[in-house]
Amino acid sequence: MISRALASAACERNIFLNLISKSTTLSHFKQTHAQIILNGLISDLITVTRLTQKLCDVGAVHHASLLVSTTSNPDLFLYNVLIRGFSRNHFPYSSVSLYTHLRKNTILKPDNFTYAFAISSAGSIGSENFGILLHAHSIVDGFATDLFVGSAIIDMCFNFSKIGLAYKVFDKIPQRDTVLWNTMISGLVKNGSYSDSVRVFRDMVVSGSEFDSTTLAAVLPAAAELQQLQVGMGIQSLALKVGLHSHVYVLTGLISLYSKCRDISTARLLFGQMGKPDLICYNAMISGLTCNNNTEFAVKLFKEMLSCREKVNTSTIVGLIPVASPFGYLNLASCIHAFCVKAGMINNSSVSTALITVYSRQNEIELARQLFNGSSEKSLASWNAMISGYAQNGWTEKAISLFQEMQMCDVHPNPVTVTSILSACAQVGALSLGKWVHKLIGKEMFEANVYVSTALIDMYAKCGSISEARKLFDEMPDKNVVSWNAMISGYGLHGHGNEAVTLFNEMLHFGVPPSEVTFLCALYACSHAGLVTEGNRIFHSMVQDHGFEPLPEHYACMVDLFGRAGQLDKALDFIEKMPVEAGSVVWGALLGACMIHKDRNLVRIASDRLLELDPENVGYYVLLSNIYSADHNYREAALVRQVVRKRRLAKTPGCTLIEIGEAPHVFTSGDKSHPQAAAIYVMLDKLMAKMKAAGFRTDIITSFHDVEEEEKELMVNVHSEKLAIAFGLISTEPGTEIRIIKNLRVCIDCHNATKFISKITERVIIVRDANRFHHFKDGVCSCGDYW
Repeated sequence: MISRALASAACERNIFLNLISKSTTLSHFKQTHAQIILNGLISDLITVTRLTQKLCDVGAVHHASLLVSTTSNPDLFLYNVLIRGFSRNHFPYSSVSLYTHLRKNTILKPDNFTYAFAISSAGSIGSENFGILLHAHSIVDGFATDLFVGSAIIDMCFNFSKIGLAYKVFDKIPQRDTVLWNTMISGLVKNGSYSDSVRVFRDMVVSGSEFDSTTLAAVLPAAAELQQLQVGMGIQSLALKVGLHSHVYVLTGLISLYSKCRDISTARLLFGQMGKPDLICYNAMISGLTCNNNTEFAVKLFKEMLSCREKVNTSTIVGLIPVASPFGYLNLASCIHAFCVKAGMINNSSVSTALITVYSRQNEIELARQLFNGSSEKSLASWNAMISGYAQNGWTEKAISLFQEMQMCDVHPNPVTVTSILSACAQVGALSLGKWVHKLIGKEMFEANVYVSTALIDMYAKCGSISEARKLFDEMPDKNVVSWNAMISGYGLHGHGNEAVTLFNEMLHFGVPPSEVTFLCALYACSHAGLVTEGNRIFHSMVQDHGFEPLPEHYACMVDLFGRAGQLDKALDFIEKMPVEAGSVVWGALLGACMIHKDRNLVRIASDRLLELDPENVGYYVLLSNIYSADHNYREAALVRQVVRKRRLAKTPGCTLIEIGEAPHVFTSGDKSHPQAAAIYVMLDKLMAKMKAAGFRTDIITSFHDVEEEEKELMVNVHSEKLAIAFGLISTEPGTEIRIIKNLRVCIDCHNATKFISKITERVIIVRDANRFHHFKDGVCSCGDYW
């Protein structure tokens, strides 16, 4: 009798399980649910669990929740099904709440599936606290090395850009499966750690772990972003070897790879191999054409899609927007913008972010900000695009202000954010903010990111802390060419030419291929330190050994190198033998050398060519006027100034910034607007009296010749640099280093005055001007009066 009853119950259960499997709508499930109740199977956990799972699959998660709540003795498996259902249906709070209920109100103990589903939900909430708590619970319950839980924790870490923590969890799991490796690789790509992603993939292959099409599709974007075609071709070879090459996602990744590595013909060949390309493949091809400046073909393919009534999505639009080569495509960007408004896509974060980027790169910064402000949901990428746009267009204060606003909105930065804001700090010399960002980087565990570390090196170098920059450089485990360039450039800015050349040679010794920028940084360092022989050798090595075609900037560095060393005839000979026509940058370097060495013969040649090539550049007129004034040729100086007035050219007003504590203070020449102006001028008078007693004489040669001598002296004595230094002296303790930043080249008089001030006050004074850094100590400047 008992066996018959059991057989009958099993038969009924199978009938309902079959009904549940065949149901497709909520109405069907409700009817099936009713029949389950009528037939007394509402307490049957197998049936209830299956119904719960199917309800979650069709999005009826709240009905599933009601069903579980009426079940008398739900087991752990049923709870796990519902926790997963909440997670997959985008109800992360409900998922975590059910996990909490399970722990507090039942005798059941969570297993690895419980933790994996709950942690996945915590990663979607946007609050690290839930995730940290769940991570701690899983460790206490003995799941620290569980593969399933580990994958979920690593994925959550990447959602919060906790790259360092993800590595720690990954390293503690001895036996790794394909899913875990894939999670690590894709997470690194998502956070912009492309080199690390490729390295982890190599480790995976070397360890003998089995990879799949998902692995290859995850790592190919990293090779594409790094533009490492050889790495990508190696991945392609592996795909061919194991029979995964024809997989649609792998082919799509290869199309993106070849496109980003500028091999658009191979990308189009791969696209043609697809019998019927899907939307994702179309999107990859459109994006590839656009980023290779084949925008017209991209638009043609887009129109082809529309004519075939192929549905386009936001990824299609993002690929079509000419982010990589925006110049000359403002009208296209506007048309795409209008299309997106009409199609209801403009509120999509990826679309608005791409448009913000294009507008920013075309210096349409107000249009970009309007679009940013109008975005209903601002993603991290959109914040990054707007901050980067401000930084790249020189609106550094706006970039910093927006970053601070982002912090107040509790939006967590990622490596891209901090790289952009560090660039802004470097531009304005905001050392205190840069140090604060450095602490934030430590807190967010971004130190391992090569781009972040490089941006830190650049920031410290440009903010005057060259020793801190070198310390960070030496601590970097992996350096790319940009890292080496940043450090070589930093040495050049500070006049440490020998150190720059030594580092350049070290870079070659380690087999790091130099770029055009590397040679530019090295040549700049040589020119500002008078290293003619070394600079000459590096220039010829660039052409003969490394096969680079010199850019105008390289030629200008060589002219500057010879000119600063007093070899003006050699500089002119170099210009005349150049294989290309010398531009304004090259002639400007020669005119600057004429100013240093007061060569009257070359002034006219250089100035005539400059004013012919770049007649709207007021800087050249100012330099020429100063040269004539220094030579007491006041008539010619007046004529030059007259041309400036007639052309209505405006000279950039000089200003100097000094940070006291974390507060920036900006001064202009003769400025009396500062709250402590009276004390500043009292200090300035005291300094001038002591300096004159020590032998200082005001240099008024390049001042306006049509004013009285006494008035000239007064004008020069209240230059912005002197006011900033005086303020620094009254605002800091004796012996404290003073740092100031000048937006223009420091004038001769201020340079001499700062040498005297450093001696009589026994202070180290660091000045960053438009050209370089000057370190003043005991009456001597690090530039050797050679700037």
